[in-house]
Amino acid sequence: MTNVIAHRGASAAAAENTIESFRLAVELGADGVELDVRRTRDGRAVVHHDPTLPDGRAIVDLDAVDIPGHVPDLAAALEACPGVMVNVEIKNVRSDDDFDPDQVMAGVVVDTVSSAGRSDDVVVSSFGFAAIDRVRELAPAVRTAWLVTDRGEAPPLIERAAAAGHRGIHPRWPMVDEAFVDHARAAGLFVNVWTVNDPETIRRLADLGVDGIVTDVPDIAREVLDGR
Repeated sequence: MTNVIAHRGASAAAAENTIESFRLAVELGADGVELDVRRTRDGRAVVHHDPTLPDGRAIVDLDAVDIPGHVPDLAAALEACPGVMVNVEIKNVRSDDDFDPDQVMAGVVVDTVSSAGRSDDVVVSSFGFAAIDRVRELAPAVRTAWLVTDRGEAPPLIERAAAAGHRGIHPRWPMVDEAFVDHARAAGLFVNVWTVNDPETIRRLADLGVDGIVTDVPDIAREVLDGR
């Protein structure tokens, strides 16, 4: 079965990465919700894709109390997603001003997930391999997955993720063909692809046997997959 994973919530119908978008995704039948976390100055995990707010202020320069009310913290986001898988993407890339080589956010995410009792139904992903390595070191029971984009290096990427003990790989959807899925399966990894909104592409990827499809339109994806 291929799961529907709502990208930043039901982001085509509601403001992305908000409590409203997460609740709507659940109402629309998503099997999971994908969201992004960044760190505040005082070490809290808040749900936001970009390193800066629309007014230009850097999240890492603000304490949690200074974050606008529409930007939830991770604990509130998890609470808004009952009964579904939550993919927590740790944003920590070298090109961003909030890059943290010490991977502090990994520990914050692990503590928040554990406190919420969600260790069994959360996947932690990141483009940064060190981030998911740190999560796995702190909480081996929490599933981790590597976000990747490079089609030409697919087999080595899969092998690297598996060798490090990660449970999944999250490729950009054009990377994925039958060989990619077969290679990941042989390595013991689940495959969640991003970000797919076209019904025919959703159907094709499901036919290839991917485990999850990250989409801005979970209602459409649900209809397509239920109709296969």
